[in-house]
Amino acid sequence: MEVTGRLSFFAALYKVGENPEVGMWMLYITIIALAIIVYKLGFAKKLPLTKSIVIYIFLVLGCTILTFLGVFLPVAEGLVVAAIILIIYKIRLHQQKKQDAMEINGRGK
Repeated sequence: MEVTGRLSFFAALYKVGENPEVGMWMLYITIIALAIIVYKLGFAKKLPLTKSIVIYIFLVLGCTILTFLGVFLPVAEGLVVAAIILIIYKIRLHQQKKQDAMEINGRGK
């Protein structure tokens, strides 16, 4: 049974079908990195160190399950899209705040 044709992009990129041990670790690290980026861009709040550590521990544990799903499903690809959308949102938000600050300073003078 040929599974290489059904692999997701990142699983195929890391050659999970040919070298499963290294490929799965690479996929796992990629999913963890992307999940942390998405978390930081969209959901992170200022928390005490111990609470942040607990959140990241559960994030890493959840990524373990996502890695197994990510072999055949586009999990990492979805995280990339989410990260891009959140980056665009943050850039636009920053530009809007900057523009609002300029308008307030311009009116105040």
